[in-house]
Amino acid sequence: MTRRQTWLAFWMLCTGELMIVLDTTVVNVALPSIRQDLGFSESSLVWVVNAYMLTYGGFLLLGGRLGDLYGRRRLFIGGTALFTVASLACGLAGSQALLVVARAVQGLGGAVVSSIALSIIMNLFTETAERAKAMGIYGFVCAGGGSLGVLLGGALTSALSWHWVFLINLPIGAAVMAACAAFLARDGEGENGPLDVAGAVLITAALLFAVYGIVNGPRLLLVAAAALLAVFLVVESRVRHPLMPLRLFRLRSLAVGNVVGALWAAAMFAWFFIAALYLQVVLGYDAFQVGLAFLPSNLIMAAFSIGLSALVVMRFGLRGPIAIGLGLAAAGLALFAVAPVNGEFWIHVLPGMLLLGIGCGLALNPVMLAVMNDVAPSESGLASGVANTSFMMGGALGLAVLASLAAAEAVDSGGASLAALTRGYHLAFAIGAIFAAVAAALAWFMLSAERKESWVTP
Repeated sequence: MTRRQTWLAFWMLCTGELMIVLDTTVVNVALPSIRQDLGFSESSLVWVVNAYMLTYGGFLLLGGRLGDLYGRRRLFIGGTALFTVASLACGLAGSQALLVVARAVQGLGGAVVSSIALSIIMNLFTETAERAKAMGIYGFVCAGGGSLGVLLGGALTSALSWHWVFLINLPIGAAVMAACAAFLARDGEGENGPLDVAGAVLITAALLFAVYGIVNGPRLLLVAAAALLAVFLVVESRVRHPLMPLRLFRLRSLAVGNVVGALWAAAMFAWFFIAALYLQVVLGYDAFQVGLAFLPSNLIMAAFSIGLSALVVMRFGLRGPIAIGLGLAAAGLALFAVAPVNGEFWIHVLPGMLLLGIGCGLALNPVMLAVMNDVAPSESGLASGVANTSFMMGGALGLAVLASLAAAEAVDSGGASLAALTRGYHLAFAIGAIFAAVAAALAWFMLSAERKESWVTP
């Protein structure tokens, strides 16, 4: 491939990843409209988000392995096609069941695209300088996509309807597939090796049962989830090529980093989900105003991703930025936990958004670096996949717990009145703040204060 073709292929991969990133934030703004149109309850609405998150997180590792075995180009096109078709089903959904099932299929396609895109980029660029440039742009796309998704979701929902937050993926997906076929070189023969399908099925089923049990209450499902998780751990300890190699968790930085990341994700996904409901249901914002309200925090996170985070890490190492960042995020969530029914944007919304934006932007990249800190280069892909899976699963379970507690507190406080709903949201924000604070403490007391030049690619 020529240099021009390489960069065209890269921009195609970034566009595909942008489509996936958009779908994680664009839906949050449309949730109140989806709830009203399809009749979701406060507790069942969480499945519009969790159906996507669970299959996405559960199949990230398997998606990367499939690319190794059967060809990354082929799987990238296939994953994009699956995501695009599922987006069409979401956009046309007229029932709760169809929307949730289609969101789960979206998550599967998104997992394949995300897990393969990064490995293709790493293979496209072999020179250190170009690879560093490409990774910087890729990181900006991932972070900046959150800002674009919030605004786009608000604009589409306000101007047209919630259906269009999914239908917008159709032209993007078609363009990505066409560009991939034109510019991305064909793979050679795939690797030989076993496929740990059992591991992916077990962990995804365990988490599905756990989340459903948390949201809907059947204790038997929670027992079944624990049993499946135990079987998963046994399987992963015995198969030759496990989906999640347990030996990696002997590395302290990786183990602590994954726990911190899971707690961070639990707090942050709940923030996006519940803050959107608070702004639209309690404060009466329309979808576009909700998007604008989230914009400051997303822009700050994007700014950190394209350079500020690297400068901070070079100067202060990992432990301080993670602990301080998550501490600021906890403070931001605490401010939302006392926001009143008649709150004003400049006093009760913007300060929390700014703290969360700075805190998340400061902590996210150092958390990922902490996970990779002591991992051998030959296993960096596995460690990255494990971290992504831990983050997504922490987010899914945390969101299920906090959304359920918010709904229960609202019922106990008097039902569907704005005051009762606000008390439910306050409880969720407060527990989210505790998650972030615990993660900050773990980072400060259990991660090394050492700094390494290898953290930042020259």
